[in-house]
Amino acid sequence: MIALLAAAALTFQDTAALDRAVAAFTARPIGSEGGARAPVDARLRLATCSMVSLSWRSDAHDAVVVACAGPAWRVFVPVNAPPRAAAATPAVVRAGALAPPAPRAEAVIRRGDPVTIEAGSDGFSITREGVAMADAPPGGRVMIRVGDAARPVQAVAIDSGRATLPGWTE
Repeated sequence: MIALLAAAALTFQDTAALDRAVAAFTARPIGSEGGARAPVDARLRLATCSMVSLSWRSDAHDAVVVACAGPAWRVFVPVNAPPRAAAATPAVVRAGALAPPAPRAEAVIRRGDPVTIEAGSDGFSITREGVAMADAPPGGRVMIRVGDAARPVQAVAIDSGRATLPGWTE
């Protein structure tokens, strides 16, 4: 009976692994500003997924969508308001006057640009070549189409033609 329960437990997605993936994606720990509000509910019985994809639910960066294509499922993980959210408001009222919105950072990666995705640490580094699917300012997230891969790779823009994987520093 115990062996049967242990085997059944292995057929579900590890929610702690999803928590680590969300923390790497947001570059913030659970509970912190810009990070997940709370861990993914451990009571969820999601089918095991060999590779999840992560994306922002909207431009407001208020939730991370964790999805699996096969077997198909997705989970929305609410995120605490990031520090830059206050600057993203369309206008600020000061002394009864409407102030102009804060300027957005200039994009260093443009849609269609060739991009080198880099990641590494002491003792190793990896690079992949791809094509940007959208514009991104320094530190902004951008999807990169890599070779014949069925899905694009999410990266963080560093400089013109350079990006890194979320969770890796330059």
